[in-house]
Amino acid sequence: MTAVVYVHGLWMPGDESLVLKSRLAHEFGLKLQLFRYSAVAAGMDSITAELADFVRELAPPAVHFIGHSLGGLVIHRFLERFPEQPPGRAVFLGTPSVGSRAAEHAARFAPVAHLMGQSVAEELLKPRERRWTSPRPLGIVAGTRPLGLGQLIAQFKEENDGTVAVSETYLPGATDHIVLPVSHMGMLLSTRVAHETGLFLTQGHFSHRAA
Repeated sequence: MTAVVYVHGLWMPGDESLVLKSRLAHEFGLKLQLFRYSAVAAGMDSITAELADFVRELAPPAVHFIGHSLGGLVIHRFLERFPEQPPGRAVFLGTPSVGSRAAEHAARFAPVAHLMGQSVAEELLKPRERRWTSPRPLGIVAGTRPLGLGQLIAQFKEENDGTVAVSETYLPGATDHIVLPVSHMGMLLSTRVAHETGLFLTQGHFSHRAA
């Protein structure tokens, strides 16, 4: 059976995916497997190695990946480092693929920077030119409901989900991209986001019907 591995974002326990998990199971018959990691305590090399072990233990014939926020970058780095994985697709939900102004602004305050941890410092606080080079199809969901502290910290003047700007979610090489009226955390509770995620994982494209 195809496995679906969910990778959470910064400061998240993974349990925030329970509604998404239920909807994917009900509508698409997809079973979500939660990969937990510590973004604060570990660097990306350590996290991706743990993810490799996690997938190996599942031993699936095929595997899909869902990454929320920083979780998308974990998946990106994992597939760069460990490309020989079972076939499948990937979906990023609100992932700051090409940078995070909210993280950059927050890191100017030492206590907050310390709480962000090594992985954020490696991936979001340095200039990066990322490109999706994996043969695995990638779909990206971005939000436009600006609810979140990131909106105050980054002072966005463009469409954003309260934490990540829509422009920050585009990743060259991705297969599909859709923008929906959801917030950064609200997308995990959204019926529409769950439907689009399941649709991409099972069919390789989003619906692109009017929001």
